[in-house]
Amino acid sequence: MKITAIKTFMTREGHRSRALCKVETDEGIYGWGECYSPGPDLAIEPTLDYIFEMIKGEDPRRIEYIMLKLFQQMRFPPGAIGLSAMSGLDHALWDISGKAAGVPVYMLLGGNCRDKVQVYRSIGGKDVKEAVEAAHKLNEEHGFTAFKTSPWRLPADGHRWGLVCKAAAEYFEGLRTSCPDDWEFAFDPHAKIFEPIKAVQLANALAPYDPLFYEEPLRPENSDAWARLRSQLTVPLATGESLYQRFEFLDLLQKDGADIIQPDICICGGLLEMRKIAALAESHYVSIAPHNPMGPLATAVNLHFCAATPNFKILEYHLPDAEIAKDWLDEAYWPTDGYLQLRPDRPGLGVEVNEDALEGKYSYWQRTCPERPDGSTGYI
Repeated sequence: MKITAIKTFMTREGHRSRALCKVETDEGIYGWGECYSPGPDLAIEPTLDYIFEMIKGEDPRRIEYIMLKLFQQMRFPPGAIGLSAMSGLDHALWDISGKAAGVPVYMLLGGNCRDKVQVYRSIGGKDVKEAVEAAHKLNEEHGFTAFKTSPWRLPADGHRWGLVCKAAAEYFEGLRTSCPDDWEFAFDPHAKIFEPIKAVQLANALAPYDPLFYEEPLRPENSDAWARLRSQLTVPLATGESLYQRFEFLDLLQKDGADIIQPDICICGGLLEMRKIAALAESHYVSIAPHNPMGPLATAVNLHFCAATPNFKILEYHLPDAEIAKDWLDEAYWPTDGYLQLRPDRPGLGVEVNEDALEGKYSYWQRTCPERPDGSTGYI
């Protein structure tokens, strides 16, 4: 079997651009993958065209060989765009390999060590009442019992920090008193805190109400700062969506910088790389909760990873637009009782993409950073 083509489709669901790639072979077996949208999203397609010239004619089932060849032939670390493209390619190679063998991808990873995969959903709202209503609605419709939300009840740049922390605590207390005791709530400051002491103060405000985890309060660049932060907290600290490959995660893990890591299978290098990252985390007694803000194809890839990974904790899940998903995906993975079910009777990733439905559906998502009261810019 040989790789004969890579096709890229730029599409969109909601506010986020999506780059899907299809890898074709001379035996008629093909696979699909999804790339992250790190911006500029339009750079993904020419990068995949460049990658094709490096791997055309190769056996798509030699995933370790192909990924190693790409890393070595690029010479310098590929960065966000290169890794996004390589991640989508990796997904498609696994999809092909599963179809060729007639088994689900998770069976190629050693088989499933769990029968279903728990998911959590982000919720929001202008106040506690709206957030509670959103959580109950998700529970009633799909059985969700785990949620993630923002701690920002007051604009952090426009109020005294103590009031910001107080408002976050009152919000969490309201969630706890208005929802069943066994429901889980995680909090994501979205890397908007610059001073570590402020990250500690916000964590302390949330701690009395038992958060599932405290996600990425700081930017990811300084792993020593993360290690110091974790040593001061009494809540589980999570990070990883902005880290690439196992080497960056190893640096964080060796410094005890996180309790939970959150690599993204659409940008870290793909499923093969995620397996290596998870193994490193397991040896450091760290669990893994994949970052997954992408589309239903990315969720399919994550499902196979989570099913076969011993130290998996919980998967982020965004409900796809029902009409869009139905239009271009034959059967998205939808949660039942807060879990995604495996599909042992469907080889590969377990989903099929309608290629015709992807044509002409693209509009570009341009990111814009916020402006602070003093005129400076802040993190997105």
